[in-house]
Amino acid sequence: MPRQSRRLSESKTYHIMIRGNERKNIFRDDNDRMRFLHILYEKNKDRKFSVYAYCLMNNHVHILINEGSEKIARIMKRINVSYAYYFNKKYQRIGHLFQDRFKSEAIESDRYLLAVVRYIHKNPVKANIVEDPGLFKWSSYNTYIKGNKGNQHFESIIETGPILGIFSQNLNTAVRSLIEYTKQESNDEFIEYNEEEKKDNEIEGEKDARIFIAKHLSSKGQTLDKLQEKQNTAIRNELIKLLKVKSNLSVRQLACILELDRNVIQRVK
Repeated sequence: MPRQSRRLSESKTYHIMIRGNERKNIFRDDNDRMRFLHILYEKNKDRKFSVYAYCLMNNHVHILINEGSEKIARIMKRINVSYAYYFNKKYQRIGHLFQDRFKSEAIESDRYLLAVVRYIHKNPVKANIVEDPGLFKWSSYNTYIKGNKGNQHFESIIETGPILGIFSQNLNTAVRSLIEYTKQESNDEFIEYNEEEKKDNEIEGEKDARIFIAKHLSSKGQTLDKLQEKQNTAIRNELIKLLKVKSNLSVRQLACILELDRNVIQRVK
C-alpha cells in the first residue's frame, strides 16, 4: 500500500511526533536526552527553521516546528539520522531506532498553535510523571516561563517570541497568560503516543530483565549457569528471542546479563 501524502501546512508550522521502533525507549539516560537537544541545536545553527516547543518522553518526542526555508521532511531526516547513529553506536545495536515515518499535523491558526503548545508541555502531566509541567526537566516549558534560567544549556533552541506574542506584547503579561492557559483543561485532540498500546509485558532496564530471566528459567527447571550447556540450546535461544522482543536492551547488555558471547546473541533471530 503506498504511503499517504503528508498534509502540507500553509503556515509552514507542524506538530511533529517521533517514537521508538516497537515502542521501545529512545532515551535510556539523561545523556541521551542532552545529545538529542544538542543535535536539535546543531541542525539549526543557520536558523533555517524555528522550534517553538518540545517534550522528550522516554519512548517518543513531540516537537513544534516552523520549517522556514527548509522542508520539514529534510529537517526531521537530519535530526533522526544523527540521533539514531549516536544511539546505535553507544548501545552497540543495529536496525531502525524510530518507528515508521515521523507523524505530523499542520497548524493553521493561532488558537490551534497555542493548544498544541499546551498539549506538548502537559505530556508529562498526562503520563503521571509530574503534577506540574514546570517540574519536568526535558521540555521547553521552563524556557518560556523562566527565560534563560529555564534551560541554561539549550535556551537558544526555542523561539518563544511567536507564541508569547499571541498573548501580549508585554513579556511579563504574556508569560503569566501562558501559565494560566497551560493550567486550563481541554478536550483538544492531537497526534499522540498512546501508552495503552505498549506491550503489557515490556521489560524496562536491566533490573527487570534479570527478574524476567530468573522467572523464565525457573519455569523451565533451569538456571542461568546452565544456559551454555548444549542440551539447553533451545531454551537459551527462546529466552534470547523473548528478551529481544520484550526489552530495549542492547546486544552488549544482553550478553552481559546472560553471561553469553555477543555473537551468540546476534545469531538468534
